[in-house]
Amino acid sequence: MANSSPTRLTSSPPTLLSPHGRLLDLRRPQVMGILNLTPDSFFSGSRVASEKDLLTRTEAMLEAGAAVLDLGAYSTRPGADDIPEAEETRRLLPAVEALRKEFPHAFLSADTFRARVAEAAVQAGADLVNDVGGGTLDADMFATVGRLRVPYVLMHLRGTPQTMSKLTEYDGDIVLELLRYFRDQLVALRAAGVVDVLLDPGLGFAKTAAQSHELLRRLPELQMLSLPLLAGLSRKRLVYGPLGLGPEAALNGTTALHMVALQGGARLLRAHDVAEARQTIDLFAHTFPGAE
Repeated sequence: MANSSPTRLTSSPPTLLSPHGRLLDLRRPQVMGILNLTPDSFFSGSRVASEKDLLTRTEAMLEAGAAVLDLGAYSTRPGADDIPEAEETRRLLPAVEALRKEFPHAFLSADTFRARVAEAAVQAGADLVNDVGGGTLDADMFATVGRLRVPYVLMHLRGTPQTMSKLTEYDGDIVLELLRYFRDQLVALRAAGVVDVLLDPGLGFAKTAAQSHELLRRLPELQMLSLPLLAGLSRKRLVYGPLGLGPEAALNGTTALHMVALQGGARLLRAHDVAEARQTIDLFAHTFPGAE
């Protein structure tokens, strides 16, 4: 009889340690709530309008079960405008400082590919660096996160947010390409002294919807690297495109693919809708009680 439980290839998922002493326990899958500090993020419902709005949304996400809050001040939607480092810093740092003051125990993530922005955010209280560039967009990133001793999300990306939609041609097997990429970047990360690393396959980044769906099906193959996986698919085109919808109507599809990601071994769901993602994790745990 076929095994009905999701495949588990990893060793025990770690508890990540922030340089500020806060912990993120990934022995059970968790939710990373998205807080966009940009005026042009692809899902308008995720855009934070003011500090009051930021605090209200954060409180609601924490109450709904978010274990991490991911603050982004640079839109990485396909074709988004590039903005200066100073503008990204101006948007991000006050938000980190405000949340650190109001929610001192919250685990905060700085979503940036720029080393100096990451360093400023960590100094302001951020606990994790979520780098969509995987170190390819700023040569100083690995040395910076290594020196700061901060947990790091290593994502797969080709090109930049401005060019990635034209870079979806892969020679050979896409999973093998990601495995080689992660292997090489991990060698450099370890040499820089980075200890706690999560892997993000970069669903929708330099990948067609079909390629992203293939990666979702084959997530267990990425577990051979024995590192926790982050799935960032919430309301993306890979969800709403096949349904003929838009991001505003993509919650149900997001929930369906979140369950696929969990069955493939994802330990962190990056989500706009925290309560629904948390419920998906809870039902996953009830359905596959031995999988966690």
